[in-house]
This record gives sequence, structure tokens and C-alpha cells, in this order.
Amino acid sequence: MNKETKQQQVAELHDKLQRAKAVFLADFRGMNVGQATTLRNELRSAAVEYKVVKNTLLELASRDTDKESLSQHFAGPTAIALSYDDPVSAAKVLSKFAKTQPNTFKLKAGVLTGKAISVADIQSLADLPSREVLIAKLLGTINAPVANFVGVLAAVPGSFVRALNAIKVQKEGN
Repeated sequence: MNKETKQQQVAELHDKLQRAKAVFLADFRGMNVGQATTLRNELRSAAVEYKVVKNTLLELASRDTDKESLSQHFAGPTAIALSYDDPVSAAKVLSKFAKTQPNTFKLKAGVLTGKAISVADIQSLADLPSREVLIAKLLGTINAPVANFVGVLAAVPGSFVRALNAIKVQKEGN
């Protein structure tokens, strides 16, 4: 690779690192082509960009970004997963793959919205429900007081009608 190509790659990677909400690093030592293809396809379906990058280029690209804290993990074979939208889905795919392929794929670290996270934090992130489920729970929580209020309002006339009916039955019985 000539110097111009390297500079172009560093500039592109720098831009991607700045735009990414979450970045995850992994060691992929020992992975075969089939495993790598499977991982790439799963990540692509989760809208995550996955690349294998030289550590020196990655270190240069991460300068002056909030992902610079990852530089201590730029050793050995390094794969980078960039999530621009939903970091939870990226963490789920990577964590699941790391569990199924423990000898060949190991998560190193990550950055979530500028904050460095450990492998345990990535696992915790992967254990979160999906964005859609969290939104549904939030909407259910917001909707609950209104639904309860409507139920109370509906119970008042119902109770009144039942009381009138009981009075009617009592008078017809006399």
C-alpha cells in the first residue's frame, strides 16, 4: 500500500469513527473463511459495519475522536465493528458469536457514545431488550395511567346502573 492510499484509508476510517455511536474491537485469530462470512452476514443484517484494519492505521484514525481510548487494545489481529444506529443489536450479534466461537473470536473492548466499555459491559449491553421492546414498554408505562383513569370513569356509571337495578329489583319484590 502506498502512502496516499494509507492516508485515504485513515481519513475514511477517521470519519467513520466520528459518526459511529458504538465501536467494538475483537481478536479474530484462528477464524476460518466460513466463520468470518457468517459473522459478516449477521452483522450486515444488524446494520453494523465490520472491518479488519491494521493497528497503526486504526491508531492514526482514532486520534482526535472519542474512540481514542481504544488505542491500548490495538495489538494483534484487530477487527472493528462500527454501529451507527443501534449499538444493542451490534453487541448482541458480537456477544453471541463470541460465545459460539470462544477459541477463535474474542471481544477486546468497545466505546459507546464516547465512553470506553469492557467486555463485561458489552455483554450487559447485549442482554438488554431490543429497541422496539424498550419503546413498547415505555409506551405501555405512559399509557397505563390513562387506561386506569378511563377504567375508573367507566366504573362510576356502571356502579350507578347496578345500584339502580338493585333498587328496582327490591321494589318489584315488595
